[in-house]
Amino acid sequence: MRPEKTTIVADIEAKLQKSPFLLVADYSGMQVKHFEELRTRLAGVGATFQVVKNSFVKRAIKDLGLPELNGALSGQTAIVTGESDICAAAKVLKTFVSEFERPPVKVGILDNALLTADQVKALADLPSKEVLQAKLLGLLQTPASQFVRILNEPGASLARLLKAKAEKDEQGA
Repeated sequence: MRPEKTTIVADIEAKLQKSPFLLVADYSGMQVKHFEELRTRLAGVGATFQVVKNSFVKRAIKDLGLPELNGALSGQTAIVTGESDICAAAKVLKTFVSEFERPPVKVGILDNALLTADQVKALADLPSKEVLQAKLLGLLQTPASQFVRILNEPGASLARLLKAKAEKDEQGA
C-alpha cells in the first residue's frame, strides 16, 4: 500500500479508536448543500460525517479487530463517528433522512457489536442521555423524599391540630 493510503487508513483507525460507535451510510444522490447541513447538525451533537473509500474502512476495521460489516461497504459510503453517545447521532440521521430521504443508514457498530439499520433506528427513538440520567436521578430520589415526608408528617399533623385549636379558641373568645 502506498504511504498516502496508509496515512488515510491510520487516520480512519484513529477516529474509530476515539469513537465508541460507527455508523455507515449510503450518501448516493446527496447534494453538496445537504452534506453541509448534515455535517453541521452532527457537529452540534459531537459527531462527524466523512466520505471514505470502502477499502480503507475495511482495512481499518480489520486492523482494529472490529466486527465485519457483512457486505455493507459497497457503493458510495460515508461514516459517522463521534465522541458522544450514539443516540444523539442516530437521532440527527433519522431526522435528516425523514426530511431529505438521504443518507440511509446501512449498518453500525457499538461497543464492538454489529448493529442493523433497524437497531440504529431504535437507538434514535431512545431519550437522550441527559433525559435518562434525570429520570434515574428522580427514581433514586423518590424513596428518600417519601421517607422524609413520612418522618415529617406526625409533626406537621400536630402543628395543624394546634393551629386549628388556636383558631377555634380565638373564634370562641
